[in-house]
Amino acid sequence: MTDVIEVNNLTRRFGRLVAIDDISFTVHEGEIFGLLGENGAGKTTTLEILEGFQKPDRGSALVLGHNPYTAHRQWRDRIGLVLQESDFDPVHTVTETVSLFAGFFSHPRAVDETLALVGLTAKAKERVGRLSGGQKRRVDVALGIIGRPSLLFLDEPTTGFDPIARADFWTVIEGLRDEGTSIVLTTHYMEEAERLCDRLAIMAKGQIVAEGTSSTLISEMGATTLRFELPRGLGLDALRAITGIDFVLRDNLATALLGAELQSVLRRLMTWAESTEVHLHRLEVLRPSLTDVFLGATGNDR
Repeated sequence: MTDVIEVNNLTRRFGRLVAIDDISFTVHEGEIFGLLGENGAGKTTTLEILEGFQKPDRGSALVLGHNPYTAHRQWRDRIGLVLQESDFDPVHTVTETVSLFAGFFSHPRAVDETLALVGLTAKAKERVGRLSGGQKRRVDVALGIIGRPSLLFLDEPTTGFDPIARADFWTVIEGLRDEGTSIVLTTHYMEEAERLCDRLAIMAKGQIVAEGTSSTLISEMGATTLRFELPRGLGLDALRAITGIDFVLRDNLATALLGAELQSVLRRLMTWAESTEVHLHRLEVLRPSLTDVFLGATGNDR
């Protein structure tokens, strides 16, 4: 499997602040790789090194086989960027803005096609200064993909999108991956990361604290939550006798964290409920989510 990004022992300091602390990871060709973390975790600094805007203090980064800080113009022709913030001339129309950027690339995508991909066809003749925040963000994305990049960096691309626009954008990104584009994505939306990312890394205080597929990370977390409204007259000691495990009361619900024993506990509980004709109100089995993994990995699961 070819790697389009190889990061080894990368470190970046700003005075006493260690923004990136000895991180290593790879991004495979044709995958979507996610970088997750709180604000200040080091995600944007990492991207800026990979994009060639910053030089690391220690370690190395190879992007499409080159050092991004010293890479040539042909290398930049293969890179697409969607930064957190961009500043456009408000007088130019959407078409004029995207057409201008198309001229920077040797084999750009057609402007009309690009606008259609990001949902801006109806705004093609609108001046950028009159667009909403979400529409301006779509212009950012259009500029990132106009050059048909081999590698696309997306730094929180769906900020300001409504739920429908975000879902539409996910389809666009998946289509780009299916065409062979490798993508590095940062996002604060866990459902976005779980939907899009083939693999991901979670950063905290400049370090990578978890890495893998979302399903693997969720599975490694292990525990599934079983909870229901404790039937009147049934105490926790009696519930333990029925199920064989300890429950606690949380938000007025009998709650237990279970692993492989979930099925047997559920079977004993349901057998008892049917035999005593007791209805278990608000019964839920909750699988861990990527949000749970994120909070646990970053030390915020309190």
